[in-house]
Amino acid sequence: MNRFHVHVAVPDLSDAIRFYSAMFGADPAVVKPDYAKWMLEDPRVNFAISKREGRQPGVNHLGLQVESDEELTRVHGRLQAAGSAIVEEREVECCYARSDKYWIKDPAGVPWESFHSLGTVAIYGDDAQPVAKGCGTSRAACCG
Repeated sequence: MNRFHVHVAVPDLSDAIRFYSAMFGADPAVVKPDYAKWMLEDPRVNFAISKREGRQPGVNHLGLQVESDEELTRVHGRLQAAGSAIVEEREVECCYARSDKYWIKDPAGVPWESFHSLGTVAIYGDDAQPVAKGCGTSRAACCG
């Protein structure tokens, strides 16, 4: 089963955690000094926020989280049918997780991430790596 993913850049993490916890009626499942994530069942969404220097506040990217490699392969096929440039990343470490993923931009330029999480890691990611061609994200900084 897929889970919708939304990642929002915020100017003040603690204020945003307070707001979204009240709005969702739930505390985040993950809280780090620069990141928080809610894994909600109703609606079924992976909602993440982060405070990263130099990022504009607002929606950073949207996505679909899948539960298996087979589901990710099916999503990749649908992305190919959309006809846009796709960037593939394998075992990338970002947003405190290790994942396989595909990035694509919609016709309006909104980045979409399709991913299968493989586990957790202790770091957010390294913003210093080069930008991946076509999607406006960097390999290690994948969350924007």
